[in-house]
Amino acid sequence: MKYVPSLDKNFKPAILEVRDFIKRVEESGLENELTICLERTKGYNYFYKIKVFQDNKGHDDENFEIVERIVKSILWVVGGFRFYIAGSHELAKRLKEAYSPNGIRAFDYNFMSRVYENKFEVIECTVDELPKEKKQEIVIEKNLNGCRIGFDAGGSDRKVSAVIDGEVVFSDEVVWFPKINTDPQYHYEGILDSMKTAASYMPRVDCIGVSSAGIYIDNKVAVASLFLKVPEDVFDKKVRNIYIDVAKEFGDVPLVVANDGDVTALAGSMELNDDKVLGIAMGTSEAGGYVGDNGRLLGWLNELAFVPVDFNKDSIVDEWSGDYGCGVKYFSQDSVIKLAEYAGIKLDEDLSPARKLAIIQDMNKEGNPIAHEIFENIGIYLGYTLAYYSLFYDIKHVLLLGRVVSGNGGNTILAKAREVLYSEFKELAHIVFHLPDEKNRRVGQSIAAASLPKID
Repeated sequence: MKYVPSLDKNFKPAILEVRDFIKRVEESGLENELTICLERTKGYNYFYKIKVFQDNKGHDDENFEIVERIVKSILWVVGGFRFYIAGSHELAKRLKEAYSPNGIRAFDYNFMSRVYENKFEVIECTVDELPKEKKQEIVIEKNLNGCRIGFDAGGSDRKVSAVIDGEVVFSDEVVWFPKINTDPQYHYEGILDSMKTAASYMPRVDCIGVSSAGIYIDNKVAVASLFLKVPEDVFDKKVRNIYIDVAKEFGDVPLVVANDGDVTALAGSMELNDDKVLGIAMGTSEAGGYVGDNGRLLGWLNELAFVPVDFNKDSIVDEWSGDYGCGVKYFSQDSVIKLAEYAGIKLDEDLSPARKLAIIQDMNKEGNPIAHEIFENIGIYLGYTLAYYSLFYDIKHVLLLGRVVSGNGGNTILAKAREVLYSEFKELAHIVFHLPDEKNRRVGQSIAAASLPKID
C-alpha cells in the first residue's frame, strides 16, 4: 500500500484486500469460481463472479470474510431482495445465516425487504439453475421535446422548472421543511404548488420528471428522509404513491421519478455529452448516482453510504446499520469530524455536524496544516475506493458534489484521489474527475429531471 492516510493508518482499502485474496486463491491450487446473482423487481438482476477457495479446505472463514463484504457491496450498489449463490455450499449457508432476521446483516435484510416489498432471501443453486441475465436500461429522452415539468425535491428546498423544447422558461426554489412535518398533506400541497406554478408558464403539460432524495421503485416512494417524521401506517397510505397522485392532477401524463443522485449524474452526463458517469455527493451522508452506456439509467440503488470501503474490522461503525467501514464514515461530514478527532482537534460537542465541518473548512482556508491533512486523507480514501467501485461500475467520469468538497478542501480531495488512482491503478487512468459549478448543476438538474419521461 503506497498511500497510507496519516490520520487513519489502519485503513484497509477494500480493493487491496480483494486483490490480495484473489492472488492467494490463484496461488493455492484450491481455486473455485463463485457466481453471485442479485435479483430485484420484475426479474431484473446483476451477476458477479469471483475466485474463492474450495469448501472445507481450511479457508472457509477467509472466504466468508471477503465474499460477505462483496455481497454487501453489490446489495447497496444495485439493490434487490434475492441472492442466488452458485459454487459454494458453505458460503451459501453462511450468507443465509447472515442475511436473516437475527443475523449479522439483519439491518440489510429488513431494509431491503421493505424497499422491495418482498421477503429477503438467499438461495443456493447450481450454475445451471441460475436465472437468465435480465438488465434494466432506462432510456432517457434527451431531446426534451414538448412541455415538461422538472421537479427536484431536496431536504431544505424544492426546485421546479418549466421546460419547453429544451429551454427553461421558468425556474424557482422554495424553502420547505419536509423532514420535520408529520402530516404528508404538507408534502403533497408543497409539491403540487410548485408544479402548478411551473405549469402556469406553459400552454400544456406533456410530462413530469421528478428528482427526489431517497429510493424509488416504479415511481413509488420506498424509503426517503423527506418523509422521516411521517408515521409508518400513514406512509403506506399517503406517501408511497405521492408523486403518482400529484401527477394525476395534470391528467394522464407520463411520469418518471428517480433518485436525485442518478439525476445529478444524468445532468453531468448531458453537460459532458458522455456516458458512464458516477456522481458522488459528500454531505450529511454519501449519496451516489450512475449513468451507464449511452446515457441510460440502470435502475440501481447506488446507496454508497452503506457500501463497505474499509475492511479493517476495528474501523469506525455506522450507527444506523451497525456495520463497520461503510462509506458514510469516509465520504461525508462525519469523515471530516472523525479525522479531526484523530488529529486531536477539539470541537464543541454541542455543535451540529455541519458547523463542525465549517470550522475545519475555515481552518483549512486559513492555511492550517492539520486541516489540510484531513482533506488529503479523504482524497486517499477516495482514490482507493474508486478502484473498488470500478469492480461494479464501468466509470469514465466522476462528479464530486456536496458541501465536503466545497472550497479548498474539495480541490485537495480531488488532487489526492487522482494521484492515488493514477499511480496505483494505471488501468483506471482514463477516469476523469469533475467538480461541477453549483449554479450550473442546479439548472442542469432541473433539465435532467424534465428529460426523464418519454413522450410518444
